Amino acid sequence: MDSETCFDLIKGIAQEVVTEAELRELLETNAHPLAYDGFEPSGLAHLPVGVYRPLLVKQLLNAGVRLNLLLADSFAWINNKVGGDLERVRVVGKYFLEVWKATGVDLSKVNVVWHKEHFDDGEYWKKVLLVAKNHTLARTTKCMQIAGRKEGDIKQVAQLFYPSMQAADVFHMEVDICQLGMDQRKANMLARDLAPSLGFKKPVAVHHKMLLSLSGIGSASQSDELSVDAEIDAKMSKSKPDTCIFVHDSVAEITRKINKAFCPPRQVNGNPILEYAKEIVFRAKPVLHVERPVKYGGSVDYCSYAELEKEFVSGSLTPPDLKNAVAIELDALIAPVRMHFEKNKEAAALYAQVKGFETTR
Repeated sequence: MDSETCFDLIKGIAQEVVTEAELRELLETNAHPLAYDGFEPSGLAHLPVGVYRPLLVKQLLNAGVRLNLLLADSFAWINNKVGGDLERVRVVGKYFLEVWKATGVDLSKVNVVWHKEHFDDGEYWKKVLLVAKNHTLARTTKCMQIAGRKEGDIKQVAQLFYPSMQAADVFHMEVDICQLGMDQRKANMLARDLAPSLGFKKPVAVHHKMLLSLSGIGSASQSDELSVDAEIDAKMSKSKPDTCIFVHDSVAEITRKINKAFCPPRQVNGNPILEYAKEIVFRAKPVLHVERPVKYGGSVDYCSYAELEKEFVSGSLTPPDLKNAVAIELDALIAPVRMHFEKNKEAAALYAQVKGFETTR
């Protein structure tokens, strides 16, 4: 595969690439760069981590990228996820691997890294302290968005280690590409800013979109230019289950939630249903089929998101018809995961354990 095709595949998963010129240069000199994706294992898998991220990972692998999947158990422990119980956090990590297998991610092509491997390595901690010595406390507190925290939410000193640890991970794994959500941007920029002066490789940052919750952004209008912070604040969260779709939701539950979702006629900005169509449905398949009675124009197949959006803005496609079509497609993607956890005894046991754990923010 030529470097320009690889570039298009990688850029295709991103809301932002820092920088595109650096990514092009990287791909011209390295056909198989090393990227990493990572997340805290906590709670039950929802649409962003259980469906969307696997689609992005498959696209990265198709581009020839090597991938470290970092299960950030130490971070979840520091961040008091699952009640701050490290052993339970690791159970959740194993459960998430089962989710990704069920979505069709070939884990034999992914290097799974538990953060404990870094946590127990003295050389890693030297990098953490080196990073910490070279930026300010003010920058650390500004970076706490990466942990889902605001400055006033910080209750323990250990939480302040989070940004320095995440930047040190980038250097310790010697990655070429940081592939994370826009909510992790501040940590990636910290790593990029410090890398040259500390003698480490400067990574390319590929930031993907944060999926909106089913509540969307009600204050948005068609003419609004939504800020990144507004999108992050409105992202789908497991702590708000009625505005969130889980990979264990039944078809009836998915339909119920989608039908209640924010989706004003003709409005694109802040509209989660259109976003799921663009980011998930059309990433998974080339056509979105919309069923509707002949008296309302009959069924129609949309072969691109641009075509779908144009019809929605014109009023030719109504919110109920769009919602019905997206609910059907999301269920089709989630169904194999539900089935895996119903039929696989080991996966079912992990699900039962995780379901019983306390969900803490």
